[in-house]
Amino acid sequence: MTATGEDATNTIDGGLEKVGVVGGGLMGSGIAEVAARSGRSVVVAEATQSAADAARARIEKSLQRAAQRGKLEDPEGVLGRIGFSADLDALADRDLVVEAIVENEDAKTELFARLDKIVAAPDAILASNTSSIPIMKLAVATSRPQQVLGIHFFNPVPVLSLVELVPSLMTAEATTERARSFVQDGLGKHAIDCQDRAGFVVNALLIPFILSAIRMYESGFASAEDIDSGLVRGAAHPQGPLALADLIGLDTTKAVAESLYEEFKEPLYAPPPLLARMVDAGLLGRKAGRGFYTYG
Repeated sequence: MTATGEDATNTIDGGLEKVGVVGGGLMGSGIAEVAARSGRSVVVAEATQSAADAARARIEKSLQRAAQRGKLEDPEGVLGRIGFSADLDALADRDLVVEAIVENEDAKTELFARLDKIVAAPDAILASNTSSIPIMKLAVATSRPQQVLGIHFFNPVPVLSLVELVPSLMTAEATTERARSFVQDGLGKHAIDCQDRAGFVVNALLIPFILSAIRMYESGFASAEDIDSGLVRGAAHPQGPLALADLIGLDTTKAVAESLYEEFKEPLYAPPPLLARMVDAGLLGRKAGRGFYTYG
């Protein structure tokens, strides 16, 4: 059954009043939440009804937590602006659709080809929250590459203010500026501009750093606790690199590293064997209950 959120009543920055999000995991649910908190009508599309129900529960829990902390006055009203569906056709009337599915190029390319046929508005923007996959590879799967770009949020989306805007060589300047208005004026976040190269700005710097910490741990040079404590207490990092890898997800960390290595062929981007083995074993970090640390 298809559900749609309430229409926003005010004129929204960038003209992007109706937002769709494909994928209701940690990133997708966070994007949907911040869009709805800004007054927009939002539809979250998932692969199955059970996944759509899980996305709703995830967002509802996040909104309740924000209300308990005094950061949100009307969690029910925000949730009422979000619809949940197991049917991509529910996104047909959206002004902006943000893809937030698994970090896999083939899966994303196939999805963009489908969205191109479904999203009806001739000026609608199709965006990806990819961490590393070049936007051009997604854009050419559509008939509207000038309206495709990357809008890369950071986890947890309701908390972190940074968004990377990643136009491809084919993205129209007007598309980028509408996206910038959506991010900055609409959501109140800070946008930085990135070239369409794997990893963009943040992950091109962050992933080699995390991989270096994994290699250090893998070699027996230091324990996970000591590596992380060293960076927190000695370099004023809010979180150590191995704990951060657990938060990101070791599968996502590996996928981003592989994308970077594929593009640049630099050894520092190659996933260490330990990371590959942990992903094979399902030790994916916080979301799996175990990674470099064990979680309750």
